[in-house]
Amino acid sequence: MKVYIAGMGVVSPAGRGIQSLKNWIKQGGRRIRPLNLFTVPPGNRLPVGEVSESFEILEIPRSHQLAYTATQEAMAGSQAPPDAVIIGVTTGGILTTEMHLKNRVSDPEAYAYHAIGSVAEYIAGKYHCKGPVITVSNACSSGTVAIKIALEMLRSGQAKRILAGGVDSLCHLTYYGFKSLQLIDPAGARPFDENRRGMSVGEAAAMILLVADEDTPDNAIIEILGGGLSCDAYHPTSPHPDGEGALNAMRAAIRDAGISPSDIDYINLHGTGTLDNDLSEAKALKSLFGNYLPPLSSVKGALGHSLGAAGAVEAVISAISISEGVIPMNTGCLTPDRKLGIDPVVEPIEKKVRVVLSNSFGFGGNNAALILGIFQEKKPVLSKENPPLTIEGYAIITGVGDIKKTFEHISAGKDCQGMSPLSEISKSLQPSVTRRLKRLPRMALALAHAACKNANLQETPSSVFWGTGWGPLSETYDFLNKLHESNEQFASPTDFIGSVHNAPAGQVAISLGAKGPNITTTGGDYSFEQCLLTASILVDNTDDAFLVIGADEFHEAFSPLFDRSVKGDDIRSDGGGAICLKRSHVSCGPKICPVFFENSDNNPHIISTLIDKLKGSREIEKRFGTIMAGIPSACRQKGEKQLHEFLVLSDFHQPVIDYRRLTGEFASASAVATVIAAQFIQNGKIPAFLCAGDEYCLNGKGILIIGFGKFVTAIEITP
Repeated sequence: MKVYIAGMGVVSPAGRGIQSLKNWIKQGGRRIRPLNLFTVPPGNRLPVGEVSESFEILEIPRSHQLAYTATQEAMAGSQAPPDAVIIGVTTGGILTTEMHLKNRVSDPEAYAYHAIGSVAEYIAGKYHCKGPVITVSNACSSGTVAIKIALEMLRSGQAKRILAGGVDSLCHLTYYGFKSLQLIDPAGARPFDENRRGMSVGEAAAMILLVADEDTPDNAIIEILGGGLSCDAYHPTSPHPDGEGALNAMRAAIRDAGISPSDIDYINLHGTGTLDNDLSEAKALKSLFGNYLPPLSSVKGALGHSLGAAGAVEAVISAISISEGVIPMNTGCLTPDRKLGIDPVVEPIEKKVRVVLSNSFGFGGNNAALILGIFQEKKPVLSKENPPLTIEGYAIITGVGDIKKTFEHISAGKDCQGMSPLSEISKSLQPSVTRRLKRLPRMALALAHAACKNANLQETPSSVFWGTGWGPLSETYDFLNKLHESNEQFASPTDFIGSVHNAPAGQVAISLGAKGPNITTTGGDYSFEQCLLTASILVDNTDDAFLVIGADEFHEAFSPLFDRSVKGDDIRSDGGGAICLKRSHVSCGPKICPVFFENSDNNPHIISTLIDKLKGSREIEKRFGTIMAGIPSACRQKGEKQLHEFLVLSDFHQPVIDYRRLTGEFASASAVATVIAAQFIQNGKIPAFLCAGDEYCLNGKGILIIGFGKFVTAIEITP
C-alpha cells in the first residue's frame, strides 16, 4: 500500500486555511508579533507566533479549538469517518487549566479538557471515529511522529483512512518555560543567522487525512514516501553536538522511502534559531549531503515554533511546496552563519519540487524526519509476517513495592493498592542519577532497569515506548505554583524540563543508551494500551530488545482535579509496569499482542465486534483461562455493563479479575495488570485470593486483558 495525503487543514499565524498558508509561502514575511493572548508583567512581553483568528466553540480550550478548525478543512468533502485519529500534542487544555488554577477553581468538571489526550478524543468524537485514538507527546517532534505512526498503520493494513496531525496553543507553561531556559530571542527567531539568540514560541494546528491505496486516488495531493525516528540518548534538552540522532532519523527516512539523498529537492529544516539546535542540525546535514545541499529553509523565523504542531504544519508546507512549485524563505536570516556551512533560502523561490525532507527534533533527543513527494512508481516489496512479540522480562511498582513484594501480598490474599515511598522506588538507582528527579521519572527509570535485569538483557534496548495518563504532575504543579506565587516573576527551568510528558522516557533512553524510536503516548486510562499498540506498529522484523513502560503518579493537588477515577477510591494509589520485548519465533517467554482498540462512543456493537475479532466464543474459551478486566472508577457503570455483555455473548465461565480492585485507581493500572498476567502465565496458575477461594490452574491457556469504558481494548498474553 502507498500512503497519500487526501486532505489538509491548517490554522497558524499565517491565517486560517491552506490558501492563507499558500499565500504566505509565496510572498514571505514575518508573522511573529508581541504576545496578546494573555497578560504578562511589564518587560515580559516577547514576540510569539500567535494565531489571530477567532473560534466558534468557546466552551473548549484553545488547543481543541485550533485542532477542530484545522480538522474541518482537512475533512471537508470527505463523507466517511477516519479509521483512526493520531495527533501530536504537548500542552492539551493547559491554558484553560492555568486560568482555573490561578482562580483557585476546585470543581473537577472545570478541568474536563485538561488532559493532553482529550484533544484527539474530542476530534474523534466529532468525526465519529470508532477505531484507535492515539495521542503522541514527543515534545517538538510530536506532529511528525504522529504522521509516521499513521504511515505504518496504513502500510500494515490496519486502517485505510487516518486523520493525523499536531496541535499546541500558547500557554504560560511553555511561554515562561522556554524563557526560563534563556532560549527566547527578544528580536524574534532568526534561524541560522550569525546573530541568532533563540526561538519564538508559537501556536498552530495542522491536520492531514491520510489514505492507503495501491493506485493514486483522484483526490490525492502528494504521497508520504517514508519516515524515520531516532533518539539522541544524550541530554534532556540539548541535542547531540554532532547531530548524531538527527542524522540517524534522516537516514532512516531516506531508507524507508527507497530514495537517495540526491533525490531530495528541498529540505524543510527544524531550525528553531537556538545556537545548539541549528549547529547540530547543520552538522547532520553536512554529514548526509556533503557539499551538495539542496535548497533548504526553516519557517520558524516567520511563524514561530508551534511545538507539537510544528512537524504537522511543516508537513503541510512541504506538500504545498511540491504541489505549487515554491520553496518558502528562511525568515529572519539576514547574515547566514558561515560556521554552519549552509545557505538557507532567503527569498521565496519558484522551482519544481518533487521530493521534500522535513525534520522535527524535540526535548529528550526525540528526532523525526518525513519524506514527502509526488507520486512515484516503486518496485513491489514482498511483505513479511513479523514474528510475535515475546516478553523477555518485566517489572512493576505498586503500592506495596516491587514485583516480589506485590506477589507476596497477592499470595497472602491482599491487594496492592497505595503508594510506595520514594525511597523504595529509588532503591536500585544511583543517587547521582535521581538527585534532581521527582516521582514519575524515578518510577520510569526503576521500572526500565528492573525489567532489563529481569530479562537478563546483555545488550542495550533499541527503543523505549512510554505511556502515561497524566505525565509528571509534580514538576508541572511546582512550575505553575512558583510562577503564580511570584506573580509570574520566577519560573523554574528544572521543573519546566521535567514537566513534559516525554521527559521520563528521555531519562530512560539516556540512562540505557537507547537510540532507536523513543515514543510517548498519553490517553488517560488507555495510555499503556496506546503505547503497546504503537510499539507493535513501529517495531518491525528485528531481534532487538525494546521496552514498553506505563506509569502514573498520584499528586495531592492535581490528581483529584484531573483524574475522575481517583475521586472514586479512598486509597491514594499509583505505580506502573514495564515489559522488555523482542520479536522472536524462538524465544520461550510469554507472547503478547494488542488485538483490539475501539472507541465505545457511537459504537453500539463494540462488544460483539470484539468477540468477532477474537474469533468467537469457542476460540475465546479454548485459548484463555482468565480475563483481567480494567474498569476505571469514572466509567464503572458503563464498564460493568460492557463486561456483562461480553460474558453473556462469549459464554465465558472462567475466572474474571477486576484488576483495579487489586491495583487501585490510576491511569496506567493496565501496565501493572499486564505484568501480573505475565507472571501468572509463568506460574501456570491464579492465586486462590482472585478465584473465589480456589486456586485456578491455567493448563496452558493464556490471559485476556480487556479495558472497558470510554474505549474497549484487548491485549492477549499467551504461553
